[in-house]
Amino acid sequence: MRVHSVPGLALDNYQRAVRTVLSHHLITRTYPDRIALPLVRRWATELREDLQEAFGYRLEVTETTARLHPVVDRLDATRPARTAADRVFDRRRYALVALVLAALGRAGDQVTLSELADAVTSEAGRVVGVDLDTERSADRDAFVDAVSWLATRGAISLADGDAGGWARDPESGEALYDIDPSIVAALFRPPRPVQHLGGAAGLLADPPRDGADRARRARRALVERPVVYGAPAEQDVPDARSIADVALLTGLTAERRAEGVALIDTSGRLSDLRFPSTGTVAQVALLLAGEIADRVLDPDGDPLPRAAATMDRTADLVAALDTAVPMGGVFETLSDEHEFEADPDDDAAESHLYPVVSDDWLAETVESVVRSYGRTFAAQWQADADGLRRAALTVLERLTLIVPVDGGVAALPALARYRGVVVTVRERSAAPDLFEPARTEDLS
Repeated sequence: MRVHSVPGLALDNYQRAVRTVLSHHLITRTYPDRIALPLVRRWATELREDLQEAFGYRLEVTETTARLHPVVDRLDATRPARTAADRVFDRRRYALVALVLAALGRAGDQVTLSELADAVTSEAGRVVGVDLDTERSADRDAFVDAVSWLATRGAISLADGDAGGWARDPESGEALYDIDPSIVAALFRPPRPVQHLGGAAGLLADPPRDGADRARRARRALVERPVVYGAPAEQDVPDARSIADVALLTGLTAERRAEGVALIDTSGRLSDLRFPSTGTVAQVALLLAGEIADRVLDPDGDPLPRAAATMDRTADLVAALDTAVPMGGVFETLSDEHEFEADPDDDAAESHLYPVVSDDWLAETVESVVRSYGRTFAAQWQADADGLRRAALTVLERLTLIVPVDGGVAALPALARYRGVVVTVRERSAAPDLFEPARTEDLS
């Protein structure tokens, strides 16, 4: 790989470029920031070769964009698109992003928000299960969320007006956007023609054909998953050479144990979820991780039940996504049917038995945490222990530290690194009294 020939003094800069491309598949003059595109363009040749050789990813770099085309081995529900207010995209918003992109591709250099809404409304009426009625406030909000998502990435830029004003009252509000055709084209570049897909499984990579393909798949797993567990039949366990190459390429620290391997991102520039982190949910997740690890390793506790845990939920996600595929019209006539079949080796890889803590134990533990530290929590969580427990467990599941099972959660091996969590509560000093009584002195 070309990384081996990068001079030592420039290696950190090159690794930063690799992390930027892996964490942001689309890079523009302003997204994710103004220094990202010049950094990637400087190393464009080396990046193309290394990303292709290591992961099978294709990188396209132009004067205005850098677009990474990854290879998808598993579907992942833990990294959804989010609105500017950090709300997760729903099905309607995803559909609107696609329809807005299609409308922008046929527009000129500028478009008003109302014109864009009219074009999307017309197209949405031709798709079963999708509609846009600008008379409804909820529809306008969803449409503005889709437009804002594209604006953040530079596909369009606000030239005049206010999208929020249009969302509140389309009769009196308006917004004018400049369109960047190169970014619009770069955003919608599926690896295969979507109209030829019979379902979501068609977006997945083909099975490995040889040892080189299997090695690339294992290296992809290393950078795409928080942990790669080393089950006996697991195909995606990288060997020592692959681990060393990926660590050198990304600048991350490889932590390899008998149970598996993980890349530790001390830079904080590759991970989409930092942990440990600040905020009530992240802090409770850390406390809960420590409590679960202590319970699993408690030599005096009752033996915990064990259960098999399925970490790859691709089959379930494919089935769920396929319920939204409009099978009428062009999709029905052009689609090449592609049935998704789970790899039997993947089932074998997930067949280990892991210790399970029950839902009741989790509820009691979180309530105990709230009683002990609740005064330091954000106000919204102080009276919602159940919601806080669900949010904290979601964080641990995203990190592949636990897996939900019937009646509780299974503790995975990487959870043990958080045992023995120590809590330090910082008491805030009392605010000074701005209206202290005036001092009096006895002059007698």
